[in-house]
Amino acid sequence: MTSAAIKEQFDSYLPLLSNKQQALLLEVAKSLLNVEGASKRITRKQYNKEISEAVVRIEKGNFVTHENALNELSK
Repeated sequence: MTSAAIKEQFDSYLPLLSNKQQALLLEVAKSLLNVEGASKRITRKQYNKEISEAVVRIEKGNFVTHENALNELSK
């Protein structure tokens, strides 16, 4: 399929979506292209906070093992 054909098909579907769906689709496209995300960095303080929160969750048993994740994905 050519780029022009893809664009034409995409343009025909876009108006069928609600504004909320269009915004979501835009965010997906940005995410795929790493737009805006590449330059945003968190601080060391924020990083350490997130690590501490993760450790607490793990200590409480709130985690998924690799094996369980693979089992869920294979369903």
